[in-house]
Amino acid sequence: MLGPPGAGKGTQAARFARSRQVPHISTGEVLRREREKDPELDRQARATMDAGRLVDDDVVIGIVRRRLAQPDTRDGFVLDGFPRTLMQAEALDHLLDDGVPLVVVDIEVPEETLIERLRARRVCARCGAPATAALTTCGACGGPLIPRSDDDDRVVQERLRVYAEQTQPIVEFYRRRPTFRSVDGDQPQDAVAADISSAVAAVLGVQ
Repeated sequence: MLGPPGAGKGTQAARFARSRQVPHISTGEVLRREREKDPELDRQARATMDAGRLVDDDVVIGIVRRRLAQPDTRDGFVLDGFPRTLMQAEALDHLLDDGVPLVVVDIEVPEETLIERLRARRVCARCGAPATAALTTCGACGGPLIPRSDDDDRVVQERLRVYAEQTQPIVEFYRRRPTFRSVDGDQPQDAVAADISSAVAAVLGVQ
């Protein structure tokens, strides 16, 4: 699942994974768990992410390699947040078994909409669960909501610049493949989910 920051790929990836009963592999979540085990990795990753930049390719590829080796991925999985660079995209091809279809869905959203969405995002100060400005307290634990440290205006602009520079080329890398599809992410979540489901079904030739 590809798309710029604020496109909703995390929400849609989790939703699609639940509907297909396969793991939703969010590299952001996996990286956070790795950071909890390694204080030095946590320090380096936090500084990088708070500045709107991407974590080192070798670190992320290693994390994804270990996650894909777990038995629950045998019947499929949904990747969210990986690959984000051409090096990661090439590494993913090598990580997959020959003959396993890699369906790539790119969620497209206008930049002005992305900026509005990113400014509205919140995170729980107590448990770290994501939320939006429409809520006043965390739906998971009732804790207070605060703006994400990587969603202030300066960092938002930097994240979109980094996406255009490093991640947008991945869309072109995959676009020529018959398993690539684009969907309109500037519509209600249910409509986006339906379009994603139809796109994947069309690629795989299933209902």
